Amino acid sequence: MPDLLWDDVKRFFAPDLMGSLPDVRVPDTSVEDWQAVLDLIRSQGWSCEYSEDGVAVRLPRAAEMLVRGEGADALLRVWPVSGFLVIFRAYEAGSIDFDVDLRELQGQDGVDVLCRLLRAIGRRLGKPVLLSPESDPLHPILGFDVEADHVMLLARPQVT
Repeated sequence: MPDLLWDDVKRFFAPDLMGSLPDVRVPDTSVEDWQAVLDLIRSQGWSCEYSEDGVAVRLPRAAEMLVRGEGADALLRVWPVSGFLVIFRAYEAGSIDFDVDLRELQGQDGVDVLCRLLRAIGRRLGKPVLLSPESDPLHPILGFDVEADHVMLLARPQVT
């Protein structure tokens, strides 16, 4: 059975409510956690491209990426599956931040792809992975719960 059902969450997948690129965050992380995510990307065989200030370069180790990210626009684009882009932003070691595009995640298949991604990262790190509306990280609406070992809804849909 899927973690979340489309009928229960489709309102939260509406770009007009969440913004097209909601924020996903793993709080309270370290350089080692960042490296674990990079290792996960490699071990899963996900396509990726790393760039600094718009120039594609070889993906460095997490410690180097985070130091470079302080003075450059360091982006890691990852495609866990075809047609689904995840953009990691190397702002700081203390938080792993990334964006997903809700327009790529419509229907039950989209929900399942997102849940697999959040579960994979959350399990690898043993930490919650939270999705919030664009530019509103303090109000997560769904996320991977470590204790429950699945993605769950954290907010109630608004009635319209």
